[in-house]
Amino acid sequence: MSMDAAMSALADVYLSHLQLQRRLSDNTVASYGRDLAALEEFAVGRRTTSAALDRTALEAFVRERMMSGRSPRSVARFVACARGFYRYLTLHRHVAANPAEDLRAPRAWTTLPKYLTVDEVDRLLDMPNVETARGLRDRALIELLYATGLRVSELVGLRPSDLNLEAHHLTTMGKGRKQRIVPIGDEAAVWVERYVREARPRLLGRRQSPRLFVNARGGAGLSRVGFWKILKAYAIEAGVGHNISPHVLRHSFATHLLERGADLRAIQMMLGHADLSTTQIYTHVLESRLRALYERFHPRA
Repeated sequence: MSMDAAMSALADVYLSHLQLQRRLSDNTVASYGRDLAALEEFAVGRRTTSAALDRTALEAFVRERMMSGRSPRSVARFVACARGFYRYLTLHRHVAANPAEDLRAPRAWTTLPKYLTVDEVDRLLDMPNVETARGLRDRALIELLYATGLRVSELVGLRPSDLNLEAHHLTTMGKGRKQRIVPIGDEAAVWVERYVREARPRLLGRRQSPRLFVNARGGAGLSRVGFWKILKAYAIEAGVGHNISPHVLRHSFATHLLERGADLRAIQMMLGHADLSTTQIYTHVLESRLRALYERFHPRA
């Protein structure tokens, strides 16, 4: 067995341990799996394996994740994943010492959420070919995500009964099993209604599905990873970046609302944030943009 294959096998064993022994959620285990795969890819780029990475290399990987626009929560999750993974490898004598024993995300990190401009969102929305069932589904997906700021898990988990297009709102179940009502704009409502009427029956054929958004093959519910791949492909085609994710559209939704005068508490309710302090990051986005404009145009800046 090659070293790469051996490390992949160890990662699989560790993920099974998290699921079966630690009883972490499927979403958390899947996220840890992606983190470990990215770490191994980073190691391969350095012509080694993740088992051979030292503390300096791990810190470099954390910085790389930060600079790529990852959210603070995403980076913190990776650090937790790395510490647990290397602790597991140390306990089972796969490595001599734990290089991630006191690994931390830098405390002074002040990176603001990445978001798209309105023009970039428009270009992204123009990419799907709405003459096809798949393209119509994708247009409805992106329109609805930008119109509501849903988390990707909330978006792909929607059921047809969660929609009230006549009243222009939907109901979703967020973190902590908290239900909330989110308004839907006219444009998004039109595209979702078209998808439900024209595209969804064609994608399903004779099959049934409890999910609103279904896969183009087999009629199963669209997965989070599946939608992320769809969005990334359109983003590259539209020229709006390689690092776009569903969360970037969530950030764009909140930032554009705040720029146009929306109340911060209303944005908090729509995003499903338990604490207003989480939503306040978007005020820093606005302040950052205003400062940049001031320095660019004021004659004495």
